[in-house]
Amino acid sequence: MSGAAHEIERVWVLTAAPAIPAGSPTWRIEQGYLPEHGLDADQFAEGRIRRIQHDDGRVECLHTVKRGSGLVRQETERTIDAATFERLWPSTQGCRIRKIRHRVQHAGLIWEVDQFLDWPLWMAEVELPSEATPVTLPPWLQPVAGTEVTHDPRWRNHALATQGPPTQPKG
Repeated sequence: MSGAAHEIERVWVLTAAPAIPAGSPTWRIEQGYLPEHGLDADQFAEGRIRRIQHDDGRVECLHTVKRGSGLVRQETERTIDAATFERLWPSTQGCRIRKIRHRVQHAGLIWEVDQFLDWPLWMAEVELPSEATPVTLPPWLQPVAGTEVTHDPRWRNHALATQGPPTQPKG
């Protein structure tokens, strides 16, 4: 795997679908979480696999390991081929999510807005260059921005895939 990087990310549960600005790229994502121990000798013992279908029809497959919780986490990611994804996909049964991701550039940041296909759930996240980066919600997101759940592990994708959404955010 490539070296680990830090991911600095803030996350919100939305109260409804936002008015996504026209022309924003949209990805269809399927992701599954791998068992904690010993899938095979290919170093796929943890983390998630993800298949992204881009607007232009291109398909990208990734293996990602994230560690930590809250605002700053460690992330290691590598590209895998479609055959490897297909071979590993059955081992994620019962630990999957499907979503449509809208990527919107605003004020020098990329906002990712996810519509989950298995629940009536919308979430928004923004990856930041540093912990001190100020965040102002974009005008198109403000009317539907609910509770910030950055520090609530129940709203991480892994928790959603294994337990479903909690009834409401803390706070």
